[in-house]
Amino acid sequence: MNLSDFRKKITAPILWGNLLAMVILTVVICFCVWRSMDGYTHHGERIVVPDVRGQFKASAVYELERLSLDAVVADSGYNRSLPPGTILDQSPVPGSEVKSGRTVFLTINSSSSPTVVMPDIADNSSLREAEARLLGLGFKLGEVEYVAGDKDWVIGLKCHGKFVMQGDRVPSGSMITLVVGSGTEEDNADTDSIDTEEEEYIIRL
Repeated sequence: MNLSDFRKKITAPILWGNLLAMVILTVVICFCVWRSMDGYTHHGERIVVPDVRGQFKASAVYELERLSLDAVVADSGYNRSLPPGTILDQSPVPGSEVKSGRTVFLTINSSSSPTVVMPDIADNSSLREAEARLLGLGFKLGEVEYVAGDKDWVIGLKCHGKFVMQGDRVPSGSMITLVVGSGTEEDNADTDSIDTEEEEYIIRL
């Protein structure tokens, strides 16, 4: 091929027409991809997350889905002042701006208080140690009940008037009464009564 033929080929209208068509096609494809990505990522779209705390689950889910948000119950808690099935917390927090389709994680109020396994406290702790351990587990402490025995030594624990033993599951936040030695050796009958109650409790188990 000589130089003249080469010039004819590169200046041929069909060649430049094909190149122009390819450029136009590339621009159109890029534009379509850009518009589709805009729609897929909801570019510029913002939804304010509503406050659904305190609502029942069905109502909260309906309100979130109406705004094109997903609702997922991720955890549960317990608040005795609220009815079971109500929303205790949510994430993202109310007022956050999110995109359509964002998942809102909900914490729902349980129908019963969580329970705690009672540790080995009776006949194994001083009054101060027992109080610290029980408060750390979330229990409340009632007035100490003193009986004959070693001073400030925990002889037993009561919940709702009944003795609680190691390993028993007790509702969190319950009021615990500590039965503690007064430092006297009198009133053996009271000590025997405590032992008898504990033996009856074990037999019932």
